Amino acid sequence: MTERLPTRYAWLTVAVALGTFALKATAAWTTNSVGLFSDALESVVNLVTAFLLVFLLEIAKQPPDDEHPYGHDKAEYFANGVQGTLILLAAFGILASAFQRFLSPQQIEGKTLGLALGAASGLINIIAAGILKKNGRKLNSDALQGEADHLMSDVWTTVAVLAGVGLSAYTGILWLDPLAALAVSFVVFFTGGRLLKNFISGLMDTSLPEEQYQILLNTLDEYKEERGMDYHALRTRVSGARTFISFHVLVPGAWTVSEGHSLLDELEADVSKALEGKITVLTHLEPIEEECSFADIEL
Repeated sequence: MTERLPTRYAWLTVAVALGTFALKATAAWTTNSVGLFSDALESVVNLVTAFLLVFLLEIAKQPPDDEHPYGHDKAEYFANGVQGTLILLAAFGILASAFQRFLSPQQIEGKTLGLALGAASGLINIIAAGILKKNGRKLNSDALQGEADHLMSDVWTTVAVLAGVGLSAYTGILWLDPLAALAVSFVVFFTGGRLLKNFISGLMDTSLPEEQYQILLNTLDEYKEERGMDYHALRTRVSGARTFISFHVLVPGAWTVSEGHSLLDELEADVSKALEGKITVLTHLEPIEEECSFADIEL
C-alpha cells in the first residue's frame, strides 16, 4: 500500500489543478482582469506539472533492474526540474501581460463573482498543499513536498492578486490590477528558481539532512561503545525516496566470519529502523588491529 501512496497523491494534484484552473479562468474571463489572468496562467503550469508528477512517480517506484541497479528514485527530481522551468516561462508570460496592461489599463467587471471564484481556488490549494506536505514528509518524497510548496506559493499569489484586483475594482485605480500581476510574476520567479535548485541538488547526491545524520551517528556510536567495534568511511546519499548508507565496520580479528556477519546484520537492521523509510545499508568488515584497515577510507 505504501508504494502506491505517492502516485495517489500525485493524482490529487491533477484534480486540484483542473479545479483551480477552471475557477481562475472563469474569474479572469468574468472580470477582464490581467491579475486574475496571470493567476490562471500559473494554474496551466500546475496542470502540466501535475500530470508530469504522476508519470515520474510511476517511474520512480519501479524496482531496481539490470540497467538501474540502484533503482529509479531519482526520477522524482526531474519533476522539480520541469516544474521549475515551466514556472519560469509562465513568469515571463505574466510579466509581459502586466506591462501591456500598464500601458493600456482597463476597467474591472463582474468583481464580486470574480473575487469569490478566486478565493475558492485559493482555499482548495491550501487544503491540497497541507495533504501533500504531510504525506510527502511521511513518505520522504521530494516531488510531493515540492508540489506542496508550489501550491502554497500559488495561494500567496492568489491572495496578492485578489487584493490588487479588489482594490482596483472598488477604488477605480486601474493600475493596481497590472501591479498585482507584476507581484505574481516575482513570486513565480522565486518559486521556479527554488524548484530548479532542488532539482540540481538532488542530482548531485546530497547527504542525509543534519537531523537524520545525527540519528545515524548515535546508532553507530552506541554499537561502538557496547560491542567493542569501530567504524569509519561513513557516507550517505539521498536519492528521491531512497537513502543509501555505507560504512566500514572494524571488529577484533579473532572473531569468526559468522560473528562478524551477525553483527553486520544486526547493525544494518537497527540503522534502517532508526531512520525509517526506504534505507539501503552497505557495510564492509575489517580487522580492527590492522593498520591498513584505518587507511582504507578514501573514495
